[in-house]
Amino acid sequence: MAKSKENRIVVTLACTVCKSRNYTTSKNKKNNPERMELRKYCNTCREPALHRETK
Repeated sequence: MAKSKENRIVVTLACTVCKSRNYTTSKNKKNNPERMELRKYCNTCREPALHRETK
């Protein structure tokens, strides 16, 4: 039987420059309780920018 995905939650990433919500991803809340930060490409800014996890 497959393991359940109880600890994984879906989070939305928002650009810190233009505040647009561009990406969704999942994370393990038990292993990473703090907010996720990734450097990803923003279509609005047309450059790679820091994206932070939002509520």
